[in-house]
Amino acid sequence: MAGFSRLAIPLIAIVAILVVGEALSPGFAAPRQVFNQLTVASFLGLVVIGQTLVILAGGEGIDLSVGAAVSLGALVAGNVMNGSDAMILPALAASALTGAAIGLVNGIGVTRLRIPALVMTLGSTGVITGILILMTNGKTSGRSAELLSQMVAPPLLFGISGIVYLWILVGALATFVLHKSRFGYSLVAVGANEQAAAMVGLSVPWIRLAAYVGCSSVSALAGFFLIGYTGSVFVSIGNQFVLTSIIAVVIGGTALSGGSGGFVGGALGAVVLTLLQSVLIPLNVAEFGRQMIFGLTLIAFMVLYGREPKST
Repeated sequence: MAGFSRLAIPLIAIVAILVVGEALSPGFAAPRQVFNQLTVASFLGLVVIGQTLVILAGGEGIDLSVGAAVSLGALVAGNVMNGSDAMILPALAASALTGAAIGLVNGIGVTRLRIPALVMTLGSTGVITGILILMTNGKTSGRSAELLSQMVAPPLLFGISGIVYLWILVGALATFVLHKSRFGYSLVAVGANEQAAAMVGLSVPWIRLAAYVGCSSVSALAGFFLIGYTGSVFVSIGNQFVLTSIIAVVIGGTALSGGSGGFVGGALGAVVLTLLQSVLIPLNVAEFGRQMIFGLTLIAFMVLYGREPKST
């Protein structure tokens, strides 16, 4: 399916959900409400950027540890800041390094120890969750600096919050790297056909390792900004992003087999899921029902797009 049509499908879905939402709840599609939904979508959108990196790299790569990386990144940031504006930059650095460390471990496990990606990232999720429980005793921990909270949530320009502008900036940079840099070309080549990539001199393990490091780093940074939105951290704060990040990537047209797709579609997928959830909540759909609908959405888009054949 052509790239344009793959972007058209989530765009159509966004319009349809807005129409249905407005019919069910007048004011749902009002500009202020849409801007609020974009704020919520931006955190998922950042995680989707990282998840897209891993999926594009191929090798049946899906990172199930993104939620844990969000939670640990938020916890580290919250405890380093502990409400102090002066500690925002050290907290940002600590969160990014924490994410990079998670990605490095995942990447080494997948590329060097040849552990299947799903198994490796699921295992690291368990380890990180244990660390989170040990550090917090299951209670909220850490506080956002007031300045960070003011930068993230309140409207800045044109009624749009700062986190949305940040999401756009990070997405634009990621898109530029994917389409205009040697790393981007190499990432797509490895995902499309790793044997051919290796034959032309590309280091498949190093490129995939870099994808995992990038994924966890972006996820941890999403946690850093998420604490600016929530104010404090709890153990499961990142759990909501695991399944939804994968579904958003699929909705956006990125092939789960790797080597085909991009970040713009993933961003649209994040908006689709956020709007969909906002429609389901007023309908009093329970959490288990929402998870079922998300799962069915993943299956539906997989059927719609189909699994593309790998290059030979």
